[in-house]
Amino acid sequence: MKIIWHGHSCFEIRDGITVVTDPHDGKSIGIKPPVVKADVVLVSHDHFDHNCVRIVKGDPKVVTSCGETVVCGLNVRGIPTFHDNEEGSKRGKNTIFCFEMDGIRFCHCGDLGHLLTEKQAEAIGPVDILFIPVGGVFTIDSQDAKRVIELLKPSVAIPMHYHVGGLSISVAGIDPFLDGLPEEDILGVGNEIDFNKEDMSPKTEYWVFSP
Repeated sequence: MKIIWHGHSCFEIRDGITVVTDPHDGKSIGIKPPVVKADVVLVSHDHFDHNCVRIVKGDPKVVTSCGETVVCGLNVRGIPTFHDNEEGSKRGKNTIFCFEMDGIRFCHCGDLGHLLTEKQAEAIGPVDILFIPVGGVFTIDSQDAKRVIELLKPSVAIPMHYHVGGLSISVAGIDPFLDGLPEEDILGVGNEIDFNKEDMSPKTEYWVFSP
């Protein structure tokens, strides 16, 4: 199985089928556009830096809704959340997507803007790999991201939606999130990583992608 980061909250997960999360067009946010072909595209909310489905090649099935659905043989669960900590009054709704590939349980938080309720955490269930925003301003910040990670206890936490060179969206960089984490638990993986179920650790590791 492979994960490739295309910047911001856009990831490509490959294992027989290809899933792409929250595609952007690149130029609108100051970074390289994704070059990607997919079977399934998950869109957490309808903002320009997360919903650019047209840039994804192929004829992907697009999932934008909450609830359970099956696409290309993939079971996808959408859990309703908000883009802010005022029940969506500032930035609207956000969908957390959970799905499983080859026995590995993925959870992509989109632009989560608040701490999870007990009911939301129960709906998410066990997580192996968690994609979580850490840049603050428009989402939870680094400290709240750590609280969510502590609640869900994934094998791997992958930070996203943080500042990189060229990004025109004003969010914090990765350093505040990494500050205080055990060095031995942080793995710099470059732009992509190949792995399998046996690589999952009982203790949370932090896979940090770079452009």
